[in-house]
Amino acid sequence: MANTTIWAIDPAHSEITFKVKHMMISNVKGEFKTFSGKVDGEDFTTSKITVTIDAASIFTNDQQRDTHLKSADFFEVENYKELTFESISFTKVDEENYQLKGQLTIKGISKEVNLDVEFGGINKDPWGNEKAGFSVTGKINRKDWGLNWNTALETGGVLVSEAVTINADVQLVKQEA
Repeated sequence: MANTTIWAIDPAHSEITFKVKHMMISNVKGEFKTFSGKVDGEDFTTSKITVTIDAASIFTNDQQRDTHLKSADFFEVENYKELTFESISFTKVDEENYQLKGQLTIKGISKEVNLDVEFGGINKDPWGNEKAGFSVTGKINRKDWGLNWNTALETGGVLVSEAVTINADVQLVKQEA
């Protein structure tokens, strides 16, 4: 039987971050510290891409805010332990840029998202491991996944923007299955 190539996320050299406008004047940034993912196949454009994120690993450098984000007002981590992404298509735009379309599931709600992907290239590390690098960006509306909590500001507007910018810098390591 022929070997199947799997590219797995190297968590030591990858990050999944986000930012949200706060009080309509500045951004609050955060990250998910625990996640895994893989690409099943040699050709990224035809392979299935899956990512699983531990919802409770959310970190915004403020314990009170992180506790609130884990509550039923937002991610409800006791009932929904993971956020998942599964690719639908990965389309080459030019030599370095791709469009990644997939199903993002948060709190049991799945919605299609489109992400911009920049391919950094493939290289071997000093230990002979083949690595591939990608930068992923996109924007979602948190209300599409039932992340509805907010409060009005005295001066007009809201405390937390509905728009969430997603950024991921991912290094994959090639494995033979």
